[in-house]
Amino acid sequence: MHATSDARDAWTPASERDASRSLRPGSGNVSGRIHLSSPDIGAEEEEAVLSALRSGWIAPLGPHVDKFESDLAALTERRHAVALSSGTAALHLGLLTLDVGEGDSVITSTLTFAATANAIVYTRARPVFVDADSTGNMNPALLRLAVEDQGNHGRRVAAILPVDLFGKMADHESIRNIANEFAIPVLTDAAESLGASREGQSAGSTGSAAAVSFNGNKIITTSGGGALLTDDGEIAQRARYLATQARQPTRHYEHVDIGYNYRLSNLLAALGSSQLRRLPAMIERRRTHRLMYREIFHEVPGVTVFGGPDGSDGNGPTRDNFWLTSIIVDAQVAGWSADDLITHLERADIEARPIWKPMHLQPIFASSDCYVDGTSESFFECGLSLPSGSSLGPADTQRIRAAIMGFLEGGREK
Repeated sequence: MHATSDARDAWTPASERDASRSLRPGSGNVSGRIHLSSPDIGAEEEEAVLSALRSGWIAPLGPHVDKFESDLAALTERRHAVALSSGTAALHLGLLTLDVGEGDSVITSTLTFAATANAIVYTRARPVFVDADSTGNMNPALLRLAVEDQGNHGRRVAAILPVDLFGKMADHESIRNIANEFAIPVLTDAAESLGASREGQSAGSTGSAAAVSFNGNKIITTSGGGALLTDDGEIAQRARYLATQARQPTRHYEHVDIGYNYRLSNLLAALGSSQLRRLPAMIERRRTHRLMYREIFHEVPGVTVFGGPDGSDGNGPTRDNFWLTSIIVDAQVAGWSADDLITHLERADIEARPIWKPMHLQPIFASSDCYVDGTSESFFECGLSLPSGSSLGPADTQRIRAAIMGFLEGGREK
């Protein structure tokens, strides 16, 4: 999703706005700044958008939206896909279709981008945060504790909202078992995991519904966009209804519900279908970056690739989409910190960022209930994400390798 999620506003620094500029596949950004995950756009996408323009379907909705939804549903093994303006919109509508409302508790991952928690607040529900396991995803044992404790305090848990972090799917089987035991629906935040799988199950296929994001930094992009995925026809129908201002089927404008302007445009859907066709190749390119980082840090004391080895080689029943590659640094062993490497790479005009600051540490959510054991705080303090985009070319990866090796060989600033 991650990253993570959706539209950027006028306060976004110019350096970050630059990251949204598209690059042709493998063309790289040799002389400029190297970003974590820039859009990967080529001639096929240009032709798709031009075709949509020439078709005359310029206003929202149209045949490209229908095709994009069909393609998404097939990829994620869902019966329905509703193309929307952002991943955040998908989360918001997903919660509304599950009847989440004022005063309810929604249990979610603390190690995530703010959009996950914000969507809960949009419904006037209360976000309840659960810590991570060793992969960075929701800890099922702490989830159970949270469900039981919320119930003991007389609070209705209206939904569980797990997040697939950095392209690796959470333990959805354990989460589903807990949810079923307590009769709680699950909405999956798969914003960052499209194209991944776990034990043969596709990202976006878990829960009563799932949200995905097509923001400019995601595995595929529609410039800005997202989708709600579900097997439940009533959920899909209500999401479409709410996303188009909740208009009643009358000749005049009739409204009995509050609606939203959340639908994806036909032009952007054309871009999305083209990106989906290239998804396997883009995942493979990101996989090569993951392997490069594994090779660089293989014998560096105190450094591990974040999230565990599953999916690292792209084989077997579990596979990342390799959206972002991150590392964890034990400064006492390595002799340097994650922040030291981030600072060094910044001087080389290469973007690296800390792993998400947990939501329970964010000032806006400081009063929220949380069930934590320090795992996500440790990841935030000791972790960093490295450039991972499929648009990175050979010259980019050479620059990155040279900068990291220079740092490791003692070239870092004291």
